[in-house]
Amino acid sequence: MAFQNTGQHISHQFDEDLESTRNKVLNMGGLVEKQVENSLLALVNADSSLAEQVAMSDYQINSMEVAIDEECNHIIALRQPAASDLRLVMAIIKTITDLERVGDEAEKIGKYAIDLATEERNENYFAELRHLGEQVKRMLRDTLDAFARMDVASSYRTAASDKEVNREYDAITHKLINLMTKDPTTVERALRVMWCARALERIGDHAKNICEYVIFAVEGKDVRHTSFQQALAEFQSRS
Repeated sequence: MAFQNTGQHISHQFDEDLESTRNKVLNMGGLVEKQVENSLLALVNADSSLAEQVAMSDYQINSMEVAIDEECNHIIALRQPAASDLRLVMAIIKTITDLERVGDEAEKIGKYAIDLATEERNENYFAELRHLGEQVKRMLRDTLDAFARMDVASSYRTAASDKEVNREYDAITHKLINLMTKDPTTVERALRVMWCARALERIGDHAKNICEYVIFAVEGKDVRHTSFQQALAEFQSRS
């Protein structure tokens, strides 16, 4: 009986460790989400002060990634998790890497926003950037919600929405290329806008990656290098 109680205690402590680490990931996600939101506000409102704040705040996200990664390594070494628990730890390690990269993309937008704040603006393109940004923010928020609940169905839906983000990014890129072709004086400014759009598109990619990690953690199914549409169809057929 004493051995059983010890085992239960160890299992309970392990569950608490995992939950604590998962909560720290969500805290990191909340900070990343705020960075993305502030970078977009700085960009569309030509707010150079906010842009500088975003560009200088990435160190917090980097520190959180390092701390969570150390916790995960400690859990693996001490608890030696197996099966679904090990998949969850691996998903957390991969998720924080993608969140850190989202923070990097927000930092890039902040830096571009500093330069764009002092230049002549084409409001049509900033309106399109705003719309793309809203799409990406929604995707990131839904991704973090899916991670919080380990919700496979939501992960599939959110990951599928990356196609719309890609379509909007392609449309903006095409228009900017046409603008630069017709008026070479716009090249430097248009390139900065294009790089902002590219950063937003990359945030969508990282959000999709996190959704795929949730699917892997829950189902043990790696959908990264398969046809996502086929994986989605298979999931829908089972639901």
